[in-house]
Amino acid sequence: MVRKRQPAAPDASSTTSPPSSSAAPDSSTSGDMPASVTATSSSGPTQWIFYAVASGACAAFNGVFAKLTTTELTTRLSDKVANLFGLSAFENIVEVAVRVFFFALNLTFNGVMWTLFTKALARGTSTTQVSIMNTSTNFMVTALLGFVIFSESLPPLWWAGAALLVAGNVVIGSKDESKEASATAGGYVPVPGDDEGVLGRTGEDEDEDVIDLGRGSDDRSR
Repeated sequence: MVRKRQPAAPDASSTTSPPSSSAAPDSSTSGDMPASVTATSSSGPTQWIFYAVASGACAAFNGVFAKLTTTELTTRLSDKVANLFGLSAFENIVEVAVRVFFFALNLTFNGVMWTLFTKALARGTSTTQVSIMNTSTNFMVTALLGFVIFSESLPPLWWAGAALLVAGNVVIGSKDESKEASATAGGYVPVPGDDEGVLGRTGEDEDEDVIDLGRGSDDRSR
């Protein structure tokens, strides 16, 4: 009798298995990504808040310098400057120079204010939030500078109006945030319009319409 040789069973140790390192994700990479995302997200709000507050303060100084260009306080200030530097004979020239200097500061702070406000809008997530921060800072700094420089005491009605304006801006900003949050959570689902339904018809539907019209005309002729 001739004995047939049976094929040898494959050796379990000789079979190649995929490396375990390829299946498991790199812990260092997965740990670094959330840290970078967190750092980016944390630095964003700080930047737009800083720029919004700075733009509001510059707007307040812009108003102060515009008022110093035409007010009588500048005349008294220019007289003191002329006496300090021994230019009492040229008080008129010194006054004009001081007013021109304040006007130049007015233009400068106006440009700086718009630059900072644009940066705040670019880095912020909501235009309403940036406007709220800018307006609130402008009101507070304007009231403080008016009291310190011009000795102005604001009536309670002014504070009430400013508080109502800021409160209205906050309400509008909160509504915008809720709308954006609901839209982001629910996602955007496009709704087909009437035009899409008309354009989406197949050739069979068009043929059926033509056939129906033909049958209707035949029935009328009979």
